[in-house]
Amino acid sequence: MTPQAASILELFQSTGAYLQGHFQLTSGLHSGEYLQCAQVLQHPTEAGKLGRLLAEELRQTTPEKIELVVSPALGGLIIGHEVARSLGTRFIFTERDAATKRMMLRRGFTVAQGEGAVVVEDVITTGGSTQDVVELLRAAGGKVLGAGSIIDRSGGHAVVGVPRVALVTMQVAAHHPEECPLCRRGIPVVKPGSRPS
Repeated sequence: MTPQAASILELFQSTGAYLQGHFQLTSGLHSGEYLQCAQVLQHPTEAGKLGRLLAEELRQTTPEKIELVVSPALGGLIIGHEVARSLGTRFIFTERDAATKRMMLRRGFTVAQGEGAVVVEDVITTGGSTQDVVELLRAAGGKVLGAGSIIDRSGGHAVVGVPRVALVTMQVAAHHPEECPLCRRGIPVVKPGSRPS
């Protein structure tokens, strides 16, 4: 682990954002560890610092001009906005339709044909939400240049269809509910994420 990644994990621990227990992740998987980025991002100075670091990683990923940052609501909003601030670009977000469960652009947000965009999240586990946003942007005519997150829980294995960076990459065990050892032990599950069941 790099010194930068170690200092970010220390920040998560010192702010109470690195939790241990039995959690249902946004993906539906269960895990004994949870990274609650909102606990870190509630501090504007820390959010700004993480946004600058992630913006720099994204700049190095693509030689093309990044014109737009897009994040899935709700978890990606603060870090996405801070990355956009550092890049000097526009920021918009997607929302999941309650009926269809598909990502949508609302609130009058649009993407210009060929507009160079990056997708920014707080935490990636399976990459599902990021991939949904990538597909939405492509369908809207955008050119998706890359994706980034503060934390990658997949150990670098999540595939989202574009080059991807993370400030911290870690391998955290996640299980389908029917295979979850914590469920088998009868430990109650908590759902701390932003997406309703």
